Amino acid sequence: MTRSALATGAALVVLAGCATALREPATGTDLLEAGGPRRAVAQSTYLAAARADSARAEGLLGLARVSVWRIEHEQNETERKALVPIALQAAQACARRDPTDPRCDYWLAVALGLQAREHPSTGRDGVSRMVEALRRVIARAPELEEAGPHRVLALVLLRAPGWPLGPGDAEAGLVEAKEAVALFPDHPPNQLALGEALARNGRADESRAAFARAGDLAQALSAAGEPDAAEWNKEAEAALARP
Repeated sequence: MTRSALATGAALVVLAGCATALREPATGTDLLEAGGPRRAVAQSTYLAAARADSARAEGLLGLARVSVWRIEHEQNETERKALVPIALQAAQACARRDPTDPRCDYWLAVALGLQAREHPSTGRDGVSRMVEALRRVIARAPELEEAGPHRVLALVLLRAPGWPLGPGDAEAGLVEAKEAVALFPDHPPNQLALGEALARNGRADESRAAFARAGDLAQALSAAGEPDAAEWNKEAEAALARP
């Protein structure tokens, strides 16, 4: 599962409307039917796991994760938009099945961010719910997905409009980015988030150092066979190329 989505796409929030971001989660069968035949084939394994053990959330978590991955890598806009409700409803169903599992809230937050990007009319409500979910995860499992809760929250705070339109706060975003780096300093997306946060707070030299660090880490991971490292390095290079 790529984690580049958690560094960028999930936090590309747009507060363009106030439509409700969440609806009642569909049944597992409905989730697959909503995705169409091609998506159903890719996701059927996780659905089968969810059906096989109604006491555990693993199958629903897998369905949410693979849907997020596909949204981030799908070039066709119609396809991406069709996948968003699958990711959202799988994460919602996960939380209902096991309210104590912080991973359900985490993937719900990520899916809400992607929905805000693909369906801007849900942005205002979705981003509010996203921030709430991320704060719940931070309280229980801040280290999840290499400090993903801190990293994604940092990017939301950096990119969303500020009060009264949204939760945007560059200083608070920097705090969250620093928390992510403190937990996993060698994870390139955390350094990318820190670089963006430092830039937004007028600390250009430190920002470039963080982006350079992200690139160095990504190159080393690429040599070790990490499949997402090339994308992380590309993000770092793009940031360093900006004036």
